[in-house]
Amino acid sequence: MDDRQDSDAVVNFDYLWQRVDRQYALFDVKEVDWQTVYDTLRPKVHSDMSREALFQVMAQMLNTLQDGHVNLITPFDMARSDSVWHRRVARSNIDERVVNLNYLGIGHHTTGNLRHNIIADSSVIYVRYSSFENSVDVTQLHYIVRQYPDAKGMILDLRQNGGGAIRYIRELLSLMPAHGQTLYTTQLKNGPGHDDFSTPTAVTAPASRHTAYSQPVAVLTDRGSYSATSIFALCTKAYSNMFCVGDTTGGGLGMPNGGELPNGWRYRFSITRTLAVDGRNYENGMPPDYTVILDPSATAAGRDNVIDSAAALIIERYNQLHPAP
Repeated sequence: MDDRQDSDAVVNFDYLWQRVDRQYALFDVKEVDWQTVYDTLRPKVHSDMSREALFQVMAQMLNTLQDGHVNLITPFDMARSDSVWHRRVARSNIDERVVNLNYLGIGHHTTGNLRHNIIADSSVIYVRYSSFENSVDVTQLHYIVRQYPDAKGMILDLRQNGGGAIRYIRELLSLMPAHGQTLYTTQLKNGPGHDDFSTPTAVTAPASRHTAYSQPVAVLTDRGSYSATSIFALCTKAYSNMFCVGDTTGGGLGMPNGGELPNGWRYRFSITRTLAVDGRNYENGMPPDYTVILDPSATAAGRDNVIDSAAALIIERYNQLHPAP
């Protein structure tokens, strides 16, 4: 690309549409007819329109993908998926105040970016990890486990965790038993056709570091559990001691990349797809093993029925593994 900044609206609209057409990886699961999107919106674009008007049309175009990894960034505004943002806020499955007061409590502990305490009559470890943008190390998780040696299992609360760095997924999973099992496969969009993808690459479980934790682990999710958090939820299927409780995740399993329009505006969108070991694409959300929706009456009483249900499931599974003599 040369140094000239072309601000013509038609040039920039066509450029963005073509980039998405050739490189976006998720047209099938999003069920979007991209040519129809062009035919509908292109007549709204003309060379003498304002930059704000052009931005609105481009944002409308990208919004049809309903993908939280799709953005258009300008000096004056940023386009994001309205539907993904709305689901995250409207279907939040956690009350942070109840968690902070009655589960973590005043005397809770903080190890790195993990907050934790013992709950359910000192039988279940509760760990809150709010963002994969915050670093975590398996050594920290191993330290937490050792502080509660009599616990029957652990809750890892990832509700409203909007994602972040993939490498921290592997850090957390490094505590779990591993035997080289496949976690998922990934493919890169590598050609102009909507079905042009690279050969699937298998991602396998990281080797256990320290002593593997084999007690039951409940992972709490909701629609705000996005991107790396959805991938983590997907990975739990490869471990016999892990299961998900709560609501379907927000999705976002494709990895984004981007570039720059001729006028200097920046964009990004998903260029990979992630497939579960069953071959399915859960881009629109990974369903939990146990659906538990936050009960307003429980919240009013200072209880989180998602946490309470997960704790009960942990104790039940522990007792099945360790029957009384």
